[in-house]
Amino acid sequence: MTTKLTLGPIAYHWPAERRRDFYARIADEAPVDEVYLGEVICSKRAPFHEGELPEIIERLERAGKTVIVSTLAEVMLKRERKATDDLAVMDTPEIEVNNAAGLYARGRRPHRIGPFMNAYNEATIAWMAGQGATHVCLPTELPAEAIAVAAAAARDEGLGVEVQVFGRASLAVSARCYHARAHGRTKDNCRFVCEDDPDGMPLRTRDDAPILRVNGIQTQSESYVDLLPEADRLVADGVTHLRLMPQDVDMVAVAGVFRDVLDGALPVDEADGRLGVLSGAVNLSNGFYHGAAGYRRIAMAART
Repeated sequence: MTTKLTLGPIAYHWPAERRRDFYARIADEAPVDEVYLGEVICSKRAPFHEGELPEIIERLERAGKTVIVSTLAEVMLKRERKATDDLAVMDTPEIEVNNAAGLYARGRRPHRIGPFMNAYNEATIAWMAGQGATHVCLPTELPAEAIAVAAAAARDEGLGVEVQVFGRASLAVSARCYHARAHGRTKDNCRFVCEDDPDGMPLRTRDDAPILRVNGIQTQSESYVDLLPEADRLVADGVTHLRLMPQDVDMVAVAGVFRDVLDGALPVDEADGRLGVLSGAVNLSNGFYHGAAGYRRIAMAART
């Protein structure tokens, strides 16, 4: 089976026009096989861009991309339950479930499991398969050995297996919005201040060192996860889909670098150097994969 390159849902509050232009480039230029759409972080943002979804879906599918719509990661309000229920009854496109409310609403109808659902072990994956899951995206903090075990379990159940290989790691979602609070506002009266930070709001230590990013109710890593050097091992261990998370960089170029490595058209060292340039001042990290602190950058050891 050919390894597929996927593009995860935009986590940030990008304006509708920017989203439309972004997905037009993805459709026309990006060598990705599958694209996830939809609001995953904050339900208040959805009305700004959900009207564009049918047009975006049509353009992506016309370009040969498979489209999957993702549900919210946190469901607390009546409108969030309704939005989740509305997605859960859809037959097409495919649905990625990121919350137990979505899992309940979807029932045993086919669906994908998103990274917020914490598929950490074989028993959980087997249970999810029994509930109708056809595909699972593993949490970003799993180390290599755990990914291999989870991939084997998913393969035994006939599931696709996805791992995030580029972009900020999602570390937590909260009932409260620190993004609003940092600007002296409440969650209900945030005035969408998160739109001012298209790659997340930097959070620094008291020594002024970068440590995390805040994106509405979501806490992210400061660094971009980069598992490009580990891609061959991921594929060998049974991972079928490699996910790129949209960041405020040239994602078409990022996708091109990953595709060239997967196709054997570019040496890994050269490709990783290009990825570093594309990422600008943001550091790259792979600590979680190597069983270390997530922010660390660890050289890929030769496989024995």
